[in-house]
Amino acid sequence: MNLLKAATDFIGGSLFGEIKDTVMAYLPPDLSPLQRAELELKLQQQLNEKQQEANRVLADASKSLDARIAQQEGTAKDLQQFGVIGKLIVFLRGMQRPVWGFGTLWLDTQWFFVSTHQFTPIQEQALLTINILVLGFLFGERTMQNLTPLLTNIFGAKK
Repeated sequence: MNLLKAATDFIGGSLFGEIKDTVMAYLPPDLSPLQRAELELKLQQQLNEKQQEANRVLADASKSLDARIAQQEGTAKDLQQFGVIGKLIVFLRGMQRPVWGFGTLWLDTQWFFVSTHQFTPIQEQALLTINILVLGFLFGERTMQNLTPLLTNIFGAKK
C-alpha cells in the first residue's frame, strides 16, 4: 500500500506541480496579468482533472490488490465455514499482535528489571531483533527508523 501512496504523492504533489511551473515559466512576457491569471486557472483545472483521474486509477489498483489478496489468502469470513476450528483460527489471528507485544514487554522487563536473570549475548541479540520486529509491526517502519539508534544505544549500554 505504501507504493500506491508514494505514487499518488508523486503524481499529485510533484509531477503535476512541476508541469504547471514549467508551463508558467515559458509564458510570453507580454501577457497581461489578466491573461496570465486566466491561463494559470485553466492549466490548474486541467491538472486537477488529471490528478483526480490518477487518483481513481490508483484507487482501482488498490481495490484490485485487496481483492487478489483476499482471493489468494482467504478472509476471516471464509474461515467461519470450518466451525469451531475456523473460529479458533480467527481468534488466534486476532490475538497475534497482543501476544507478541506483551511477550516482548515481558522479555524486556526480565532484561531491564530482573537482575537475577542473565541473557547470553546471542539471546540479547535475539531480543534486540524481536524488539525491532515487534515494534516495527506495531508502530510502523518510520517510527522504528527513528528509534533504532536509541534502541541500539540502550541495548548496547547493558553490556
